[in-house]
Amino acid sequence: MTKRRSVQNHLGTVHAIAMCNMAELAGGTMTEVTVPATHRWIPKSMTVEYLKKATTNLVAIATPDALADWPVAGEYRVNVVVQDTNDEPVFRATISMWVTPKKA
Repeated sequence: MTKRRSVQNHLGTVHAIAMCNMAELAGGTMTEVTVPATHRWIPKSMTVEYLKKATTNLVAIATPDALADWPVAGEYRVNVVVQDTNDEPVFRATISMWVTPKKA
């Protein structure tokens, strides 16, 4: 994410909700390419931690919490770390994705 006026708060840092949106985009993209085409998913919940002020451009990295058992419908966790241009974490999120087989 490029640090620009449209994603900044009144302090001139990247807004907390902009980082939440970034985390959901990264987590959703990772989930979309991981879940089999026979399944569907939707975010169920997200917990976040703001670690330090985000004063630079940002990069989000999403990773699955564990290997999934796709035949079983359930909650699958995705971890997202947002880093600044110094590779320092500024934000962390865990997103619970609800994954189920598609109906025939």
